[in-house]
Amino acid sequence: MLTLEQNVTDVVDLTRRPRRNRRTPAIRAVLQETHLHPNQMIAPLFVLEGNNQKETIHSMPGVHRLSIDLLIKEVQELYRLGIRAVDLFPFVPNERKDNQGTEAFRAGNLIEMSIRALKREIPEMCLMVDVALDPYTDHGHDGIVEEGQIVNDPTLIALARMSLLAAEAGADVIAPSDMMDGRVGYLRKMLDEAGFDEVGILSYCVKFASAFYGPFRDALKSAPRFGDKKTYQMNPGNCNEALLECMLDEAEGADMLMIKPALPYLDVIAKAKAQTLLPLGAYHVSGEYAMIMAASQNGWINGERAMAECLLSIKRAGADFILTYAARSMAEKIAREGGILFS
Repeated sequence: MLTLEQNVTDVVDLTRRPRRNRRTPAIRAVLQETHLHPNQMIAPLFVLEGNNQKETIHSMPGVHRLSIDLLIKEVQELYRLGIRAVDLFPFVPNERKDNQGTEAFRAGNLIEMSIRALKREIPEMCLMVDVALDPYTDHGHDGIVEEGQIVNDPTLIALARMSLLAAEAGADVIAPSDMMDGRVGYLRKMLDEAGFDEVGILSYCVKFASAFYGPFRDALKSAPRFGDKKTYQMNPGNCNEALLECMLDEAEGADMLMIKPALPYLDVIAKAKAQTLLPLGAYHVSGEYAMIMAASQNGWINGERAMAECLLSIKRAGADFILTYAARSMAEKIAREGGILFS
């Protein structure tokens, strides 16, 4: 038994000392295996009507609804920070909502005007557009409702009309998040036939029926008015089904795949990455973001460090890119720290 009088080196004979690789910030930086870069983050942005309008989203500290003029300034700043893609979501007034979500494909709607304005001012930025009906329907569901049921195939027609409008306006990528069966193949066919074969599809191939979407629904006032979304969004307990959804959307022609939410499903991200060669993303959703921000505001955690740690874990699980409301703040942190976090 080792006594206090004995020299520890007489007893402990270590040829491998992993702590040598953690000794200084420089060594830790050289050997860090997983990194966050601004160009791997996509910023979700909320757009609303009017001019010089900026509305606070109280459940998402630091996130706002912006009119197009302010949206342009925000996207210009994001591009300066190294972020190369944004995803657009519209805030639709109640008087424009109906059962069919017709505002979603009305020529000259808010999303179309936003795309055209952004492409005119920042043509280098990759513009992604969320494709789902829930911001536009008076019932808050992602599809058309008939006799109390969310119907699959009629919804595909509406999604195609949305996608074609976005493509005509100049969108680079459409991102169907509705979880209707067969929508990737149908949208690919409609886009190709209309001459938009270069417009990409980022499929929300795995979107769980999650409790973490609350702040997002607050941001768009899009919570379902009846029932829930469990007949089209996925059971949180199912991983094999998630991998099947990935395979189906890849076979239908998706260019990129995405898992949503991210942190509760790191295992799904890892398994999906192992079965596909397509770029794989993850959506660090509103509830995940809001929890960190709330704890930070209460002084319980260092919010900036916790956010960076969470995003790094998503990358480490296998995500090639991350949609996150922290994109701007993380890009600013990366710039301050010379591109190396956790050193």
